[in-house]
Amino acid sequence: MATAPSPTTMGTYSSLISTNSFSTFLPNKSQLSLSGKSKHYVARRSSISCKATNNNNSNNQNEQQEESSRLLGKLDRRNILIGLGGLYGATTLDRKPFAFADPIAPPDLTTCKPAEITPGGSETVPCCPPVTTKIKTFKPDLSIPLRTRPAAHQVTDEYLAKFKKAQAAMRALPDDDPRSMVQQAKVHCAYCNGAYPQVGFTDNDIQVHFSWLFFPFHRMYLYFYERILGKLIDDPTFALPYWNWDSPVGFPIPDIYTDTSSPLYDQYRNADHQPPVLVDLSYGGKDDDVDEQTRIDENLAIMYRQMVSGAKTPDLFFGHAYRAGNLNTGKYPGTIENMPHNNIHIWVGDPSQTHQEDMGNFYSAGRDPLFYAHHCNVDRMWNIWKTLGGKRKDITDTDWLDAEFLFYDENAELVNCKVRDSLEPEKQLRYNYEPVSLPWLFTKPTARKTKNKTKAKVAATQLTSKFPATLVEVTTVEVARPKPRKRSKKEKVDEEELLIIKDIEFEGTEAVKFDVFINDDAESLSRRDKSEFAGSFVHVPQGKTTKAKTKTNLKLGITDLLEDLGAEDDSSVLVTLVPRVSNSPITIGGFKIEYSS
Repeated sequence: MATAPSPTTMGTYSSLISTNSFSTFLPNKSQLSLSGKSKHYVARRSSISCKATNNNNSNNQNEQQEESSRLLGKLDRRNILIGLGGLYGATTLDRKPFAFADPIAPPDLTTCKPAEITPGGSETVPCCPPVTTKIKTFKPDLSIPLRTRPAAHQVTDEYLAKFKKAQAAMRALPDDDPRSMVQQAKVHCAYCNGAYPQVGFTDNDIQVHFSWLFFPFHRMYLYFYERILGKLIDDPTFALPYWNWDSPVGFPIPDIYTDTSSPLYDQYRNADHQPPVLVDLSYGGKDDDVDEQTRIDENLAIMYRQMVSGAKTPDLFFGHAYRAGNLNTGKYPGTIENMPHNNIHIWVGDPSQTHQEDMGNFYSAGRDPLFYAHHCNVDRMWNIWKTLGGKRKDITDTDWLDAEFLFYDENAELVNCKVRDSLEPEKQLRYNYEPVSLPWLFTKPTARKTKNKTKAKVAATQLTSKFPATLVEVTTVEVARPKPRKRSKKEKVDEEELLIIKDIEFEGTEAVKFDVFINDDAESLSRRDKSEFAGSFVHVPQGKTTKAKTKTNLKLGITDLLEDLGAEDDSSVLVTLVPRVSNSPITIGGFKIEYSS
């Protein structure tokens, strides 16, 4: 019977730490049924017409039922928050007591349950933190020295010695210390694998992915992790490094994480992706046979698409609104979360492990010190995005601003913080990033053909109107455009044209990826640095508390893409989906094009 990797074997520096430091973080094995390898489908082709009527009545009913449940639960939730008294009274009674505000509340630690790795609880892992009734409210401390997070590939020997000392000290803390590596890894597990029920909506778990909570949650997570490391070496200026995976000089895993005798090392990584191998920002579970220059060109074009042309609005960049009472279904991730964030998780994780531990699964990702460098660069993208102009600004919805999380700080005290506490990191959290060049900012994708005005020919007999459809082969879909005309520059600025792939349903405990092309030749698809490549859907394995499949959406900004392809006057576009990896069937509910302000 397969077993998950033991996180106790963390390299040859074991003399610095307890050999059973992760013993409380091992999965409980009642069953193990997942196969060790992902299935890569052989590309075949079918075509679907999206001009036909989608069968979405059941989807609309589900959305209405969810909204009704959420509204009915508001007053009950308010009563529960008040009734928690000593645990939550001091931190939540300022939450607009009689207004129908719906920010996600901080979890009640007393209701935390084992996180699930496989559907239905056949395999669980303990992720719950120590419980305390004392909760502080986060307040920015302007006396903290401003810290600069360095690029990991160019840190000094002096910095590295300091970092290794801090990481070793964290590993050496007792398992039940909330500042220990064991407990810090559990933070991500609990918030991402269904360990916390929503307060007042106990049938719904808190999930910080696939929505607008992704960026602020991870920012505050990194902040407290960083502060703990600094306190352990008595250095308030200590700052985490970032993996500069958006630039060719930083594409390989930084060398500081590959020394097997270092506390920064993690043995559960993909052996084929060690330096000097360049990261594949479009990775889905299978290595492409491309040369180094092609990898560089594709990575930079992906970054341009995810940060510039495909991320012009807060909705696209941050992802779906996520409010109290919402189920974590039918949502969609922001551009950077979906790609390359998810791809890098899978690229680093060890495919020889049952659940692609460590980085390849959300429950175990926080065990790898490289996780924090990865997320520092994700966080850095948020900073950079807000400098690119246009509508690239933080969300102003109070349900986002007032969403709350709980973290233990450097003094082992539980702290309640809100999203609004994280918006100005230099001022509120006292850190910034070492500046480096941004080569992707000047790497706009180009069309494969000069003004690709000729769409692939699809015979009428190949079209079908049946939805949902199972994606097991290369599939081309004709999608009608509601405004088939060339728009003015002002109109494009005012409204972004969006392609929405609806109700993507799959087994959430497995890695999933498919690519999306527009007006391309389905028999000979473009490279990912071409305009025809619209993006990908990427999912990192995670646990959940039900056997129901995961359902989500993908939203892609395509205004610039249509302009590049000379397709602005077309009444429809041809969308080609290419399944790259999945053990189980992927179901697509439908497609539509709409406009967003």
